[in-house]
Amino acid sequence: MAVLGVGLLGASFARALRKHSLAEHVSGTGRREENLRRARDLGYIDSYSLSPEEACQDADLVVLAAPVESFTALARKIAPALKKGALLIDVGSVKGRLVGELEGLMPEGVSFVGCHPIAGSERSGIDASSAELFEGAFCVVTPTERTPGEAIEDVVRLWRTLGAQVEVLDPEVHDRVYAVLSHFPHAAAYALAAGAGRLREEHWKFAGQGFLDATRIALSSPELWSNICLLNRENLLACMEAFRSDMDDIRGCLDRSDLEGLKRIFERGRDVRQGLGD
Repeated sequence: MAVLGVGLLGASFARALRKHSLAEHVSGTGRREENLRRARDLGYIDSYSLSPEEACQDADLVVLAAPVESFTALARKIAPALKKGALLIDVGSVKGRLVGELEGLMPEGVSFVGCHPIAGSERSGIDASSAELFEGAFCVVTPTERTPGEAIEDVVRLWRTLGAQVEVLDPEVHDRVYAVLSHFPHAAAYALAAGAGRLREEHWKFAGQGFLDATRIALSSPELWSNICLLNRENLLACMEAFRSDMDDIRGCLDRSDLEGLKRIFERGRDVRQGLGD
């Protein structure tokens, strides 16, 4: 197995495969040799190379775990080095057109299957990794009409072995769903947290648990999430328009001192949130 990007998800995936004895040798690659050396010393990977092509040689399974905006360039670079019968998957949170691009770059006999494990954290890096990260988590698999059935079965079986609950979605549907459930909430959390900057810093200590809970994901990597938002910009813009409409409804109620209207809007939101579970 080869892991392209040994951060939170890449290191966790490598550790999970080790835990379940699914990989005889794990090679890694990334931008920083210091991080790769540490991952090797911790036993998360067996070897590393700063060359993605070298890391992928002889790999039966290759995992794209680098920043999602680098996937196309990485796939183009490693394609000649992938052996026939190899399987390429990713752990990125944007699919859509990207899945088709990656499929089109695969050499004959190599399959790409899009994957999105819903197991991230506001923390990042190998220190936040865990062999149990995917246990009980959802993993969305996003095949297309071109994806071989055998490859889909292998990927579903793999994630289930790691303890994940697997769901299959069309790549475009995936991006519409996660614009609402993940990408927009991250953008909103950054905006909410930035709004506290309008207060004097000495007043920040008065933030209650509600504000801290609502902005927790603003602790995530700005570089990571700015790229994700740009890659799913059309769906994200649609979410923002819908949110603006909802806020206009709330503002209208405030302008009219419409208590009953506010209660109806808030009750609708509470009911949806209760349906989402804890």
